[in-house]
Amino acid sequence: MMAALALVLLQQPADTSRGRPCVVEIDSIGHNYKEVLQGNQKSYHAGGGVLAHCQGTNTRLETDSIAHYPGVGRSDLVGHVHIRDTTITLDANFVSYFVTNERLEAHNNVVAVNRNNGSVLRGPNLTYWRAAPGIRDTIEMYATQRPHIDYHGAGASDTSEPYVIVADRVRFKGNDRMWAGGKSTIDRSDFAAQSDSMQLDQTSGLGLLIGTPRVQGKGAQGYTLTGTRIELVLQAREVRTVKALGNGKANSADWVLTADTIHLAVERRKLQQALAWGKKVRPHAISALQDIRADSLALDVPDQVLTEGRGFGRAFSVSKHDSTVAAIKPECTGDNSDCLVSCVRPAVDCIAGDTLTAHWGQEKDSTGVERSRIRRIEARGAARSLTHQASHDTTGPSLNYSRGKSIDIRLRQARVDSITVGGRADGVSLEPKPPAKDTTARDSTTVKKDST
Repeated sequence: MMAALALVLLQQPADTSRGRPCVVEIDSIGHNYKEVLQGNQKSYHAGGGVLAHCQGTNTRLETDSIAHYPGVGRSDLVGHVHIRDTTITLDANFVSYFVTNERLEAHNNVVAVNRNNGSVLRGPNLTYWRAAPGIRDTIEMYATQRPHIDYHGAGASDTSEPYVIVADRVRFKGNDRMWAGGKSTIDRSDFAAQSDSMQLDQTSGLGLLIGTPRVQGKGAQGYTLTGTRIELVLQAREVRTVKALGNGKANSADWVLTADTIHLAVERRKLQQALAWGKKVRPHAISALQDIRADSLALDVPDQVLTEGRGFGRAFSVSKHDSTVAAIKPECTGDNSDCLVSCVRPAVDCIAGDTLTAHWGQEKDSTGVERSRIRRIEARGAARSLTHQASHDTTGPSLNYSRGKSIDIRLRQARVDSITVGGRADGVSLEPKPPAKDTTARDSTTVKKDST
């Protein structure tokens, strides 16, 4: 019986014009075998445990039973199916193999392992197109119903940490290209992303997230990035740049950045720098007590710690004395170069210029947690500043307005410590009005004298 079935399966001719398909050759049958005639077509069935292989290849098949339908060019493998191809291992409870286009359709408890990089797919179904000369030059796979993928990508080792991908549907081509659609997520110990659809192409080193995309860098000083569209630049399977294109917003523990376009540079799995520019949404960076706007912004955050910010083009910055003070009035959210006095509120310092550079240092807050705190800010090119400086008495701070080619403000405990103005410097300093003299005691004495 085994010889008869093997002979029947071998009757499938080799397609010499397009490449040879997998010609199934039976190695052993446990016990049951029968032939079924339906019209002019005969089908062949074997059970009790079947071992087989693709003739002339290293592909091995194992299943509880097999049914072969020569008329439609299909073989069904039922029960505990195990397939070992040169590029993939596939386990499932039911598999249909279509000879003409080298397609496998697997269902029920599917587990597929890419033997080149160790990526693993688990899910309820999988369609797998084998690589075969004359038919296709690389494998392709498609799965639906939210499969779970441990994705390594080209050149990865089995021990490297995978990206865990879950989506409504996924498609793979070769070892390094993947597409996902419908509530797609990517997770790893240092990184997480979600969107309506995504693409990863490690041949070009590009990832793409579309549809309410969101990226998160994990850790104590992590970050999040949202935008209309997010692109990932990959190098050696590691994310090196994260780009928000349209309505970008980046958040970290010490700062918030908004702009049309935001680029985040990542190294050693940690954020190192943030760049922002745009016209529709002008770059705007906010830290605990600092507010900076400019035509373009650069934030240095080595290992996710804010150290320096630079603004270029119509740069404007506000320093608040405490976190409860509003920085800028709503009517002055655009170019504030000409409204320094009218657009800030009491107890708020501001500085403007063609360019700004702000420096932060690490200081412990009241709870003992280290935070980035502004220590110095410089303006160059048509520089202007409005600051409050504490008086030696209790009358309140003095008000200082300065202009020059450059202004250098140094702060201590988030308050102005010194101001240096260079290049055609001028300005005005206003001392607080002295308190009114207390005449209460004199008046009461006069009244007492009169009554006497």
